[in-house]
Amino acid sequence: MIREKNINDNTPKLMKVRELVEKLNLKVYSGESGLDNEITGGYTSDLLSDVMGFAKDGQIWVTLQTHKNIMAVATLKDLAAVVLVKGFVPDNDAAEVSNKEGLPILGTDEQAFEITGKIFTLLK
Repeated sequence: MIREKNINDNTPKLMKVRELVEKLNLKVYSGESGLDNEITGGYTSDLLSDVMGFAKDGQIWVTLQTHKNIMAVATLKDLAAVVLVKGFVPDNDAAEVSNKEGLPILGTDEQAFEITGKIFTLLK
């Protein structure tokens, strides 16, 4: 369920990962047990060090990276989910960690710019 925000409040609406999947027709590659994670915002970057330094707990991460290290960063930062862009699919070892940690890896055929804009619009 999306929670409406006060018009003067700059914090994003809270949304569960499963709601985002439904609204944006995202593929769920792994980590289905985390679909009820709450999204508090978003972060888009392909640099793991950038995400480690600046992403916040509960954010959804948009990236084209598919390797196991994305899950190390996502779990370290306690992110809600990872969205892979441009039709990329997660490596098998990344999917294994995703399932173990309950942190969904999602996917879209869209470019990072496009899906980030849609996520931003839904959360504002």
